[in-house]
Amino acid sequence: MLSDKFVNRLNGPREYELPQMLKTIGINSLEELIVKTVPRSIMLEKPLRLPEAMSEFEYLNHIKSIGQKNKMFRSFIGQGYYGVALLSVIIRNVLENPSWYTSYTPYQAEISQGRLEALLNFQTMIIELTGMEIANASLLDESTAAAEAMIMMFNARSRASVKAGANKFFVDDDIFPQTLDVIKTRSNPLGIELVMGKYTTAVFNESFFGTFVQYPAASGQLRDYIAFTDLAHSSGILVGVAADLMSLALLTPPGEWGADIVIGSNQRMGLPMSFGGPHAGFFATKDELKRSMPGRIIGISVDTQGNSALRMALQTREQHIKREKATSNICTAQALLATMSGMYAQYHGPEGLKNIAGHIHNAACTISFNLKESGFRQLNSVFFDTVRVSLGSDVSQETIKKLALEAEMNFYYPDDTSVIISTDEITTIKEIETIVNIFVKAAGKERVKINSYCHCEILEDKFLRKSTYLQGGTFNRYHSETEMMRYIKMLERKDFSLTHCMISLGSCTMKLNPASSLFAMSWPEFGNIHPFVPKDQALGYYQIMDELGEALKEITGFSAISFQPNSGAAGEYAGLMVIREYHITKGEGNRNVVLIPSSAHGTNPASAAMAGMLIVVVECDERGNISVEDLRKKAGFHKDNLAGFMITYPSTHGVFESAVIEMTDIIHSNGGLVYMDGANMNAQVGLTNPGHIGADICHLNLHKTFAIPHGGGGPGMGPILSNDKLAEFLPSHHFVKTGGSHGTSAVAGAPFGSGQILTISHAYVMMLGSYGLTQATKYAILNANYIAASLKGWFKTLYTGTEGFVAHEMILDCRNFKTAAGIAEADIAKRLMDYGFHAPTLSFPVHGTLMVEPTESESLQELDKFISAMKSIWNEIEEIKNGTADKEDNVLRNSPHTVKVVTANEWNHSYDRQKAAFPLNWVIENKFWPSVGRIDDGFGDRNLVCTCDPIDLYRQETLTK
Repeated sequence: MLSDKFVNRLNGPREYELPQMLKTIGINSLEELIVKTVPRSIMLEKPLRLPEAMSEFEYLNHIKSIGQKNKMFRSFIGQGYYGVALLSVIIRNVLENPSWYTSYTPYQAEISQGRLEALLNFQTMIIELTGMEIANASLLDESTAAAEAMIMMFNARSRASVKAGANKFFVDDDIFPQTLDVIKTRSNPLGIELVMGKYTTAVFNESFFGTFVQYPAASGQLRDYIAFTDLAHSSGILVGVAADLMSLALLTPPGEWGADIVIGSNQRMGLPMSFGGPHAGFFATKDELKRSMPGRIIGISVDTQGNSALRMALQTREQHIKREKATSNICTAQALLATMSGMYAQYHGPEGLKNIAGHIHNAACTISFNLKESGFRQLNSVFFDTVRVSLGSDVSQETIKKLALEAEMNFYYPDDTSVIISTDEITTIKEIETIVNIFVKAAGKERVKINSYCHCEILEDKFLRKSTYLQGGTFNRYHSETEMMRYIKMLERKDFSLTHCMISLGSCTMKLNPASSLFAMSWPEFGNIHPFVPKDQALGYYQIMDELGEALKEITGFSAISFQPNSGAAGEYAGLMVIREYHITKGEGNRNVVLIPSSAHGTNPASAAMAGMLIVVVECDERGNISVEDLRKKAGFHKDNLAGFMITYPSTHGVFESAVIEMTDIIHSNGGLVYMDGANMNAQVGLTNPGHIGADICHLNLHKTFAIPHGGGGPGMGPILSNDKLAEFLPSHHFVKTGGSHGTSAVAGAPFGSGQILTISHAYVMMLGSYGLTQATKYAILNANYIAASLKGWFKTLYTGTEGFVAHEMILDCRNFKTAAGIAEADIAKRLMDYGFHAPTLSFPVHGTLMVEPTESESLQELDKFISAMKSIWNEIEEIKNGTADKEDNVLRNSPHTVKVVTANEWNHSYDRQKAAFPLNWVIENKFWPSVGRIDDGFGDRNLVCTCDPIDLYRQETLTK
């Protein structure tokens, strides 16, 4: 049946509506539109060769059978990944709730207050548990956060240190191997020299700028770093620490013994292991270093009525503004996971967290005590959750491994003579007894019986935390499920998502995140798998990666794939490192110049700078296209050192540039390689592809084209695909064989990035198939051109292709409104909130514009509502121009209008309340009320507050009135 085809559920416009839409565009058929939009020279000759599309019902049966191939053994491997007792109230109301997972990054703060508060709670939790002064709203994972800490220390060098050429970074040799790998990857292109050694024997001089240790160490040993920290500081060297966040409920926090930066993972704070992700990485530091800190910071400001309001602070640090001078290329956090982690802490409260940490520690103590009683030597004298057992000559490691697998348990085997076991919050007495008896049986001794936990006092007083934490109301108010559920819903009501209306953000592809693609996210068959388990325990995951990987290779025209990068920006970096390694292997390590168009995403130059490249900007012509002549000139000039060219296609200006093959040929003829930014792949799938155009490597934003939700600013995935000559350089991993034969070292903590969310893109591809994927692309182009044509005469579309059409997005020029009526593009963005819409992309890539991408998912009715809203706003601007409306006191300058403002006893505006709140009749039916008025960004930056205390006090005061 036709209705069984998922493509008909994904695409918004109905087939019978197409004639009306095409007439508005001025075209006779959808095929004619595509032919006049996409250059014939790059069109694919044949359809994609993909398996036949499944119905939603068929797919759910398929993914269930795949999940059953994963073996849910109990993993005591540790190394940054642990079993967790997931909280149903958070899984049901956040993870599985589209109001939370379909929201966008909170750049429009007035309609993001709920999510911003949740992230502020997360920051507060990190600050208080680590003992630091400021934290960001999450990074990608622990390993990349460690690399960011190193780079931040490098960038924070004093002038004297820079002049002295300080480039050495000391790394203790007892940190997680995957973290060391990522640090190695990031350090090399920046000229940072890693010095490995034991923290007890470290010697510093003026050539060092930073240090890094783990607390507790990767081996599990708990170590006193006070003397080491004092030694580093006495030489003017910063100290970075990777800390186990849960342990800090019991242990002295690094901030109290002098750490300058503390990073880690929030995985064991309420998030499943998920085969490696997604998890929230955390990053905290001292206040004096805040402007160098990567990632996003949530801060408190005020709105125009003087009410407390939240927003993202210090935005001038972001890569879209500073480009190659940005502090990082990270444009995605893990907001959804950070939100869940913060709520986990709220639900348990400080005493609950302390009890959980105590249980984890007691479980490890019980294993240690009973193994010692059975004659085994436990190498960790002081520990939190990890025991390290020496096997001696009488016990074979292979026997231990065999017996453990028979008991469906995984341990960690760091070398031939020892075994590491890490406990977690779900470790039971029965499991402890099984673990101990595995060793007892291997030694040929009698089975032991364990009836209770050991409460051994092995933690010395100097390691025990004396300070309090999480004393604020938000961590002590929501301990019943009823209260937690209501709190989550209160925040949800303050937040705009795809459940409310279209989010027409250009270059962000806020399309439908299909419900059928999200079920597997909650299944234990996918959530409870440690990323370092033997391959035969994760056959379901490997099947998903095989099926999705083959589909993505066909879609992109490439032959190899790596799923390791866990964001689009991380994919850019990984791709550039592959190009770098290729040139070095050929004996042309001098090739370090990258040509980047002036219209490129800000992450492009930021990624290139991190990869140690020199950035040369290629100009665009008056039509917004890359200047072929400028490209030719600069490629020729740098031909001896040309590494590559980064191009987004279609362009960030929303145009299929007809000269793209000529551009790739120019680069290749000058010895360079072509990197394609896959941000706009939603306009390519099934019509053309990077390989066909001539690119050598690309990344894909699975959270854009392939339907993984944005989650309020993450999770994301940025797999890279390449042609044959670059395949051997794809990223490798310490624990799991992946990548090419000469692969670069790891770019993320887990071998396959955020593996769990690959299930979403797998579902999307399998349910659409070749025809559905191609139709989705065509409808994305259709919807964009329908909006552009409908707004003609009201808003000018800044750039179009040679035939006058746009790709899947367009740039609306708003610059003339400033001089004519004193109205800026930001005023239009805020006024759209009163109409119930999220603003398009603001002032990117051209200042004074709005970039609109409706995606294929939006219906004709929704498109028409947006068009009518934009026309109505244009009329409101006209009223200001002709003097009908006041130049200062008007609906645009005062937007958005909150319910508190509209219902106030006093109304002192020159326009009426109806016009303010319900400018069009259909707004009345489903009004979304911004919870705060326009926010004063400058006030928030001048008075930076990044914890939830003021919000707590405000809420308590409100309750007592």
